[in-house]
Amino acid sequence: MSESPLLAGLNPAQYDAVLHDGGPLLVVAGAGSGKTRVLTHRIAHLIEGGLSPFEILAITFTNKAAGEMKHRVGGLVGPVAEKMWVSTFHAACVRILRRDVERLGFPGRFSIYDQADAVRLVGYVIRDLNLDPKRFPPRSVHGTISMAKNENVGPSQFTEQAEQVFQRKIGEVYVEYQKRLLQAGAMDFDDLLMRT
Repeated sequence: MSESPLLAGLNPAQYDAVLHDGGPLLVVAGAGSGKTRVLTHRIAHLIEGGLSPFEILAITFTNKAAGEMKHRVGGLVGPVAEKMWVSTFHAACVRILRRDVERLGFPGRFSIYDQADAVRLVGYVIRDLNLDPKRFPPRSVHGTISMAKNENVGPSQFTEQAEQVFQRKIGEVYVEYQKRLLQAGAMDFDDLLMRT
């Protein structure tokens, strides 16, 4: 039996990763070492082995990388690659959320606030809570809220865990910020990850 052309030109570590037959596999390597090549060849190998492209989800950090990955897989397996789901983390979350977001109290066509929108809204909340924007700079407060969300800490939990008055005030901002996002039918980038 001849070896698949998909395996030609791979180094031993890449070869093993492409043929890995088990649970999750972590590929750690430096820039330009062939990580994307391993992933695209692995995906092509799975498709060649009978896995439906509809069952494949490939996540990247940028739209450019997602397009590149889909293009490379397409070069290996042909047009069937168009049936794969290749996207960024945030785009995948949006797609998942759009199906059932009403369960979370958001409209099906929710808005997504970018960094500038989010910082602006935090600034309005700081102003409306009569907090000093010099002591509570909107960008810094938003950064703290963002870190909390990335640790999956919601506004109530953040406020409960606050040990200092300063942190409790940020907790109040966080609570009101989330309330206003919901009223606007909007989520920020961190919400996309947290709520998915």
